[in-house]
Amino acid sequence: MAARFCEDMRKYFSYSIVSARAQLKSEVANSYLNWIWWILDPVCFMLIYTFIFGYVFNSREPYFPIFIFIGLSMWDFFNRTINQSVKIVKNNKSIVSKVYLPKYVLIETKIWVNGFKMMISFGIVAVMMVFWRVPINAAILYFIPILFVLVLFTFACSTHLLHFGVYVEDLSNVVTIIIRFVFYLTGIFYDVAGRVPAPYGELLNRYNPMAFLLTSMRQALIYEKVPHRKLLLFWFVISFLLALWGVRRIYKEENSYVKVI
Repeated sequence: MAARFCEDMRKYFSYSIVSARAQLKSEVANSYLNWIWWILDPVCFMLIYTFIFGYVFNSREPYFPIFIFIGLSMWDFFNRTINQSVKIVKNNKSIVSKVYLPKYVLIETKIWVNGFKMMISFGIVAVMMVFWRVPINAAILYFIPILFVLVLFTFACSTHLLHFGVYVEDLSNVVTIIIRFVFYLTGIFYDVAGRVPAPYGELLNRYNPMAFLLTSMRQALIYEKVPHRKLLLFWFVISFLLALWGVRRIYKEENSYVKVI
């Protein structure tokens, strides 16, 4: 299976890039502000959360606007990809019913689209760090492995949701509720370990993968701290195994998807 996966990734890589580019263009085709919305949208949400939690609820987190923006950037990537993956086969019925392509390539396309938007957000984070004169050290290099684990974990979860989304019509509603619940347990606008009573805060920060990745990214970028490397490796291994399982399931069942949809 590994050889087939690598060959398919090479074969359909160009398709995923072209498809992602087309989707990005179509999103802003009829918009007056065009691609500027990709900047305005996360900035506006950051300002809203900063005002509500930074001033109304008086949060004491250092560099709180950057703290919020990092959380929103990573969460939006995860949230959008997960929600889109549930109905991704049905929404691409015109393609999958006419030509063969490994169905996880559809997820890869969404990862390119949402990843592009996330990188725009992180570009804004970099500007904010310069503006606020955030000190940095070698820990900032962990940005790359943390981002890689985030993408791998998102892909892994999406493969399973793609599969079950074909058969379970109401799965998207269930996923929306679960994701909304996880949102408040992830620490987008607060420090999980610091705000949730012990020992639950620390446990949540370790074993909620999104909470752990958000905390690790904030430590690396704005707090000059090296993330918990063993936990980062642990979530990489879990994500890899989940992705392996998901891709194998898709290869085994994808021929029946067209019959169902």
